[in-house]
Amino acid sequence: MFEWSETDVLIRDALRTFIDKEIRPHLDALDSGELSPYPIIRKLFSEFGIDAMGGEAVEKLLAKQRSKEAALAAGEPLPEKKEKSSGGRPFAGQESLMAVLVGELSGVCMGLVTALGVSIGLGATTIMSRGTLAQKERWLADIVTMKKVAAWAITEPDSGSDAFGGMKTYVKRDGEDYLLNGQKTFITNGPFADVMIVYAKLDEGDGGDKRERKVLTFVLDKGMEGLTQGKPFKKMGLHASPTGELFFDNVRLGRDRLLGETEEHKGGDGRESARSSFTAERVGVAFMALGIINECHRLCLDYAKNRKLWGQEIARFQLVQLKLAKMEIARINVQNMVFNTLERGRAGKPPTLAEASAMKLYASEAATEVAMEAVQLFGGNGYMTEYRVEQLARDAKSLMIYAGSNEIQVTHIAKGLLA
Repeated sequence: MFEWSETDVLIRDALRTFIDKEIRPHLDALDSGELSPYPIIRKLFSEFGIDAMGGEAVEKLLAKQRSKEAALAAGEPLPEKKEKSSGGRPFAGQESLMAVLVGELSGVCMGLVTALGVSIGLGATTIMSRGTLAQKERWLADIVTMKKVAAWAITEPDSGSDAFGGMKTYVKRDGEDYLLNGQKTFITNGPFADVMIVYAKLDEGDGGDKRERKVLTFVLDKGMEGLTQGKPFKKMGLHASPTGELFFDNVRLGRDRLLGETEEHKGGDGRESARSSFTAERVGVAFMALGIINECHRLCLDYAKNRKLWGQEIARFQLVQLKLAKMEIARINVQNMVFNTLERGRAGKPPTLAEASAMKLYASEAATEVAMEAVQLFGGNGYMTEYRVEQLARDAKSLMIYAGSNEIQVTHIAKGLLA
């Protein structure tokens, strides 16, 4: 794949029309936090039929699983023909659509993408890949259609990049139930989430190495006794994406809230689930970075052609041309990464965690550099909010921290090379 298909271009143009009508006029309200991102996302899903598409995909998945479980219960043989797996992704087979969606939205309001991506890309995907049939029936359709908003909670105040080793949030068995205690921070959608996927260590009271304790994954619902959702943080960027803390004070959890409903999950403990999510999240950063780069590129070209100094357009100055040329190189490189990932996905060869980390590292640095150069090219105007490049610069910087800091990406890339 080296270019968007005709269908992709048609979708892109329709998205741009929606963005111009429904998002650009409200950017100030979104950036101030006055306007919630969720109604806009729901309207987008409704107008483009994404909610219906997601709902149908979930129902098809559940019907297939019900049939399989009924056959097993009756002792009937399962079909020998292996159907292509969705890989635990709600919109499997629609990767180009989602890539276009993420890219176009990121260039205008990346906070919308973050709120949406965490809810479906991390929240729904984790339930889809790890949950029992009953758990999928309980939560999946509402999240995929954005009727409910999900949060994915792993980060803690004292753990940061040491997500598993430094995890202090824990559960203890209490009869058939568990009691959850602890705190999570920097949780996207945390303040307003209806459903929360929470990672916690199992304290078996044996005094063993706390760093090596088993990690379990639970699903919580808003309003549960002992659960407190903190107010949105004030951030440098991504203002349209609410971020906050979650507090757990003896939250009682039944076995039905433990993903897989067993501590001995066939795919390993919660660490394996999280690592799979890290890969998808880091690939997503490259898609978001492309949106930032494309928008900066477009704005700078237009500005350079129209802004005049010393009696001529600044596009005639070689230093400005150098900035534009470097933006074009970054655009080509990141776009090639995105297209390569889409093509590999279609071939059933998704990137490894190390490869996803490499994509995230390069793309986030490229997007941040392009956005900062866009501010510089605009000069004093670039520092003003109405020209929008300053918002793009603030949002782009988050990509170097989001989904694991860039410093930790180096470690994952090296581990992949040295394995």
